[in-house]
Amino acid sequence: MQKIGVFVCHCGTNIAATVDVKAVAEALKSEPGVVFSTDYQYMCSEAGQNLIKDSIKEYGLTGVVVCSCSPRMHEATFRKAAQAAGINPYMVEIANIREQCSWIHKDIWSATEKAVILGKAAVAKVHLNAPLIAGESPVVKRALVIGGGIAGIQTALDIAEAGFEVDIVEKQPTIGGKMTQIDKTFPTLDCAACILTPKMVDCAQNEKIKIYSYSEVEDVKGFVGNFTVKIKKKARYVDEDKCTGCGICTEKCPVKNVPNEFNMGMDNRRAIYIPFAQAVPKVATIDANYCNMLKNGKCGVCSKFCTVGAIDYKQQDTIVEEKYGAIVVATGFNPIKLDNFDEFSYSQSKDVITSLEFERLTNAAGPTSGTLLRPSDGKHPHTIVFVQCVGSRDTSGCGKTYCSKICCMYTAKHAMLTREKYPDTDVYVFYIDVRTPGKNFDEFYRRAVEEYGVHYIKGMVGKVVPRSDGTLMVQASDLLSNEQLHINADLVVLAAAIEPDKSARSLATMLTASMDTNDFFTEAHPKLRPVESPTAGIFLSGVCQGPKDIPETVSQASAAAAKVIGLLAKDKLTCNPCVAQANELMCNGCSSCEKVCPYGAITYSDKEFRMPDRTTAIRRVASVNEAVCQGCGACTVACPSGAMDLKGFSNSQIMAEVDAICK
Repeated sequence: MQKIGVFVCHCGTNIAATVDVKAVAEALKSEPGVVFSTDYQYMCSEAGQNLIKDSIKEYGLTGVVVCSCSPRMHEATFRKAAQAAGINPYMVEIANIREQCSWIHKDIWSATEKAVILGKAAVAKVHLNAPLIAGESPVVKRALVIGGGIAGIQTALDIAEAGFEVDIVEKQPTIGGKMTQIDKTFPTLDCAACILTPKMVDCAQNEKIKIYSYSEVEDVKGFVGNFTVKIKKKARYVDEDKCTGCGICTEKCPVKNVPNEFNMGMDNRRAIYIPFAQAVPKVATIDANYCNMLKNGKCGVCSKFCTVGAIDYKQQDTIVEEKYGAIVVATGFNPIKLDNFDEFSYSQSKDVITSLEFERLTNAAGPTSGTLLRPSDGKHPHTIVFVQCVGSRDTSGCGKTYCSKICCMYTAKHAMLTREKYPDTDVYVFYIDVRTPGKNFDEFYRRAVEEYGVHYIKGMVGKVVPRSDGTLMVQASDLLSNEQLHINADLVVLAAAIEPDKSARSLATMLTASMDTNDFFTEAHPKLRPVESPTAGIFLSGVCQGPKDIPETVSQASAAAAKVIGLLAKDKLTCNPCVAQANELMCNGCSSCEKVCPYGAITYSDKEFRMPDRTTAIRRVASVNEAVCQGCGACTVACPSGAMDLKGFSNSQIMAEVDAICK
């Protein structure tokens, strides 16, 4: 029988305020095999760990139960303490009496009773625990960054600066992301392109960085330190190695009526195009949906004018397979679609636009060369109404319940720049609350009001109605003066909520990464591990993890890069010994476990068995590659014969816990 020590933590008042920790320690003292039981205020502290070490040596403990917070917080801490005292670290069990007891119960009696039960379950499991030895696996010293916006670019540059190779996969023909569409940045009002373009060029020129533009991640296999990724390079129908980006083909193409997605569809481009002048890589791309040659075999003008022979109408999608030690997700965001907000007449009037469309109208590289003109008639607008929180903080079900975080500031920027360039324009901003939490943000907002004379009105816009004279009737309420307002506007700008890129959900499935209900990637711990996914080796950068502005995005990108560098700097990683194992005598060869394994760790082979009558038989049985297995336990649930088991979490151990709970 094991000699078990029980250590109950007060966690300050986190546990002790709701759980009678001394009663828990006293109750567990009488459990079979328990030779020592005590409580301490902070078990994770140095003094608390020393208490565990000293008790192991004094009482000759072979197993330890710590009743404390979630094992996600301090399981590694207590395992190291036990190992330092001479026992196997996997002989330590954590009973979570904080998150599962004290934080969810108000009654001290019921919380204490539950804490005792969880402690008993942990003691029962320790009796069946066996020492486990962790193996090692090599680390592929190469990183993958999925997404080529400012987050992905900064992450890749930092990783490359440390001397490691890194690949960027970007689904658009060029890297740069949403920041390429922005004119100025808040609160400094400096040129977005002037900040971003040098970084894009640095990526292209860095010998450690390889850019897979116009590409997508097709499949991900493997585990931390050794991922195998298939990347689909979509056919551009232009040879990247030959194309010089001269742009002659884009000038000669006869198909001119393709909506230009870079300018939010407010002007047209050709069927063969380069998204913008500073594109990286600066390579033309043929849009197969509009190219006459690809659709019906009649045209070929771009091929005739290309002096380097880069046009290749027979080009096909190709799959590239690479190995990586770490993967960074930087998939970015998109503004939400406004189909559910008919009250603003977005689909009825060209003069009702989104904030990103407004960015393109004021950008020198935009459809109007930077001159602010109404999309409907090309005239200068004299009254502009900005509507905040369109789809953000929305509890009606039409939009998003969260705050998009950046809208208050970029609306202040738009209002300020409009008043500065066009002093004859009246600017109104309707808002619920003005949120300015960043450095110098509140001063920036106050400048818009006090220095530039922007009319901020606390209230909601109820309806926008197009009028026969081409103006827009804005019906709104002023909550401070308790008045109903009617404003004749020439232009209405909607600060649309942002949401994760649509590719995020499918990508999370491939990466076995966690997401929240809004499709943002979930971090391993919101405070202590904000750039790590719960899946080892997967890191988060930028808005894929939650709404944030450019400075915050760049900060998180560098933080993710630092974590990746720390991983790639290691030659070997310690493997989790809690892996699956197959009982060959019980296995019936059904392949159920192989089908559910997300890591491809299970294979089948024919094996010769000696029967009781001394004859031999060939049976198909499962085997587990322990270097690949991550101990998720899916196979143990799927196995109909009970042949698959998980070291450290075997069926007998789980049932022992259940029996202890049900006593």
